[in-house]
Amino acid sequence: MAYGAIRHVPLARRYTLYAYAKRHPEVAMIVHRSWSFALPAEFGHRDVTPEVAALVAEVGVTTGLVTVQLVGSTGAVTTIEYESGALADLRRALDQIAPVTAPYEHNQRWGDGNGFSHVRSALLKTSVGIPVVSGALGLGTWQQIVVLNLDNRKRTREVVAVVVGE
Repeated sequence: MAYGAIRHVPLARRYTLYAYAKRHPEVAMIVHRSWSFALPAEFGHRDVTPEVAALVAEVGVTTGLVTVQLVGSTGAVTTIEYESGALADLRRALDQIAPVTAPYEHNQRWGDGNGFSHVRSALLKTSVGIPVVSGALGLGTWQQIVVLNLDNRKRTREVVAVVVGE
């Protein structure tokens, strides 16, 4: 089997491929997982570092990359120290850059009042890529992967993580 030949496969075959790839380290693995959770409106947040680290450990990739993607255009994924002061500072910065009460063309067109959340999402982005080094996430000591709900209403957010490596 050529390098990189294992592609995404259904769950039923995934563990067989894990075992194959562990016996044949020259083969790259590509595995994904998705999960959902509810977040409060406008700056609901959750540290997803434990889930992403557990996925990397489960897959057994020692060198590679994990991409964490939020599905949707009114939320974001970023890295930050997950503590109340840093989160408050980020929220204050977003309030200054894209205020909730500013006039937005999106609001004029759709009348849903969440133009600010689309702008904030575009500025922060909906995905991050984290290196996997020696089987662990390549994050700094105080750096966590954080999902944000930037919409003006409570949302159930879906996150997809893709691990690529060997």
